[in-house]
Amino acid sequence: MENAASDRVAARLDEGHDPYGLIVTDLVALIGHVQASLRLIEAAIAREAVLAARQADVDTVVLDDVTPRYLTASTALKTCDAGLGTTLDRLCDSGAAARLLN
Repeated sequence: MENAASDRVAARLDEGHDPYGLIVTDLVALIGHVQASLRLIEAAIAREAVLAARQADVDTVVLDDVTPRYLTASTALKTCDAGLGTTLDRLCDSGAAARLLN
């Protein structure tokens, strides 16, 4: 899978596409994927909370071992999102763009 992505980038570079533009485009797409995953995790946590509340209404004890994993994944994705955002901001800085293009 990683080789396929590398091959696509190499093909686009061979076609004369701007490497700076390709990097920014890929970062924006990756940020979108990370944010979509965060929304899915938040929805899953909300769904688990509703199910737990329903179970509590019938006096059943539920051992919730799923939510902590969601929270761990969410924390990791939020860290990734922040790092990608910082990277994109730095690339969009005119000095970084000029260095990348030279």
